[in-house]
Amino acid sequence: MTTTLFEPGSALRPIRRLFIANRSEIAVRVIRACRDEGIAPIVAYADSDRDALFVRLADEAYALGGERPAETYLDAAKLIAIALRAGADAVHPGYGFLSERAEFARAVQEAGLIWVGPDPHVIEALGDKIEARRIAEAVGAPLVAGTPGPVETPAEARAFAEAHGLPIAIKAAHGGGGRGLKVAWKLDEVEELFDSATREALTAFGRGECYIEQFLDRPRHIEAQVLGDRHGRVKVLGTRDCSLQRRNQKLIEEAPAPFITEEQRARIHASARAICARAGYSGAGTVEFLLSANGTLSFLEVNTRLQVEHPVTEETTGVDLVRAMIAVAEGARLADEEVPTPLGHAIEFRINAEDPARGFLPTPGPVTEWDAPGGPGVRLDSGVVAGSVVPGSFDSLMAKLVVTGATREEALARAGRALAEFRIGGVASVLPFHRAAIAAPEFRAEDGNFAVHTRWIETDFADRVAAIGGDARVTPAATAPFLRFAIEVDGRRMEIGLPAGMLAAGPGPGAAAESPGAVGEDVVTAPVAGTLQVWQAEDGSEVAAGEVIAVMEAMKMETRVEAPRSGRLRHLAEAGKPIGFGAPLANIEPA
Repeated sequence: MTTTLFEPGSALRPIRRLFIANRSEIAVRVIRACRDEGIAPIVAYADSDRDALFVRLADEAYALGGERPAETYLDAAKLIAIALRAGADAVHPGYGFLSERAEFARAVQEAGLIWVGPDPHVIEALGDKIEARRIAEAVGAPLVAGTPGPVETPAEARAFAEAHGLPIAIKAAHGGGGRGLKVAWKLDEVEELFDSATREALTAFGRGECYIEQFLDRPRHIEAQVLGDRHGRVKVLGTRDCSLQRRNQKLIEEAPAPFITEEQRARIHASARAICARAGYSGAGTVEFLLSANGTLSFLEVNTRLQVEHPVTEETTGVDLVRAMIAVAEGARLADEEVPTPLGHAIEFRINAEDPARGFLPTPGPVTEWDAPGGPGVRLDSGVVAGSVVPGSFDSLMAKLVVTGATREEALARAGRALAEFRIGGVASVLPFHRAAIAAPEFRAEDGNFAVHTRWIETDFADRVAAIGGDARVTPAATAPFLRFAIEVDGRRMEIGLPAGMLAAGPGPGAAAESPGAVGEDVVTAPVAGTLQVWQAEDGSEVAAGEVIAVMEAMKMETRVEAPRSGRLRHLAEAGKPIGFGAPLANIEPA
């Protein structure tokens, strides 16, 4: 159906070679769209991704020379240089990383390349959530109270909470995907969460500004998929429900959004279209709303990129959104015909390398088994296969399982079959959670009472999550360090890279990722493999049981480390350093 969305022959700048400035599952998804379009896909990769599926599937792959996001997929200059070196016509940013960075889009265009996405000034307007609120207000979209601009200090955040009441949402002004978003339910946690949100935003997006708005308690998360061309036309391709979240990260999404009235659906469509039309939007994008239990609807934000959950819209509309993005970038004009009403129902399950029995902590490491489901109505968009390694430096998403049926009931039945068939080994996964969630009466809503909301997993469903068995805890293995050497071939300087193990390098880089043996009862150990971001309690200070003493960052998400007992804290690890799962962080000497 994608081609019928556009007027025949309206594309002006055909793309022949496309550089994908991303990794893993989304890079694989764009590669496949390129194959369908007859376009050569080109990628770049971090050290730990050198054997990844997307690297093997691409026509050409170039080393980025590094491991952390800042030196790889967030290095705009390095990515553009590779795109030019490879002779690419265009750049597709995927989602996450630089996909919503106006300066990256502008640099791509200034380099003479086609940007597959909205224009830089549109990203600036809608990607800045404060300006997006102003646009939404101007077109009459529903809104809750919020700060008029970024909040500078934790004290200002507390003042807003005191003036408007709790709960409040502290949000990164630039970026999305739930990173840099903290919800404060108690006044005495506002300032700490403000600091955490700014750190997380800075890590994920390179900018730490945050703003604040009132948080609707127990709301549903509803969004509209939009598609605009470069000729002023915007279409809405239906709704999605993305309410099942943990740490503000979605786990299950479905389309169309179930159990909303036609009036609510119409207002969501109209508001989404008006916001994007006023901003001059082009390409695929998403306008998000919150819907409270009493029917209050509030604009949330615009994601100026492709969404992780785009497959459920594709399955219910027949539109290939990635190919549509490419067509828009080529200059194609949307046809005048109305968008068909979505048919059937689709549900997406994010398959993350996380352990639901341990608070959804990330579990990077090697994937030793990958036995995926199939059959009617089952689609799997995967970035890994058996033998792949899930690195600890990046997002925990391994794949997306999408099931489709003629009705929601049929989709749920197929979901049960597909999730029962799925087997993953080597890393923990969220499969046990998904199996439990689709059996929950609140989610199945067989009595018509759809009772899930954005904090349902962490509140109403928390006891059932704690009781989940299934995947055993897997201690992640270290990624082999990668060493580079300069050599000469026929007088030309070249660089060669080899795994350190081939040179019997022994321990060294990466040794921090190894898990230690047994530790004493006074030792606080790392709950996740990652980076010790900051100490919240000074060395030698007295701490109380349950007090947050440190913050760790893994897969671009923060994890708070709490004191298991009261006593005097003695640091055993340095802030800013990589720490393995179970490695000693501190001693707590008895008082």
